[in-house]
Amino acid sequence: MTLPEVGAESEDGEEEVDYRFTLANERTFLAWMRTALGLLAGGVAVHTLVQPTRLAGFAGVISLICLIMGLVVALAAFRHWRRVNVAMRAGGPLPGTVLVPVLSVGVAVVAALACIAVVLS
Repeated sequence: MTLPEVGAESEDGEEEVDYRFTLANERTFLAWMRTALGLLAGGVAVHTLVQPTRLAGFAGVISLICLIMGLVVALAAFRHWRRVNVAMRAGGPLPGTVLVPVLSVGVAVVAALACIAVVLS
C-alpha cells in the first residue's frame, strides 16, 4: 500500500491532504467533543447533586450554563472540523475558531457563580 502524494488529486477531483493533517484535525475535534461531554456531565451533576437550599437558583443557573455550553461546543466543534477539512483540501488558509473565547467566558461565568454561591452559603 502506498501513500498518496501530497497535492495529488483523488478520484472525485479534490486534492489529497497529507493524512497527518487530517488526523490532527480529527484529534482536535475529538478533544472539543470531550470538552462538550465534560460540560454536559458537569451540568447534570450540579443539577442532580446540589441539595435544594436557599441558593438552589445558583445551581440551576450553573447547570443550565454548563448544558448550553456543552451543546454549543459540540455543534461548533463539528462546524470547525468541517471548515478546516474543506480549507485543507482547497489548499487555503485554515479558519479561526470562536470556541476558545466562548468557552473561556462561559467557564469564567460558571466559576464566578460558583464562588458567589459558596460565599453566600
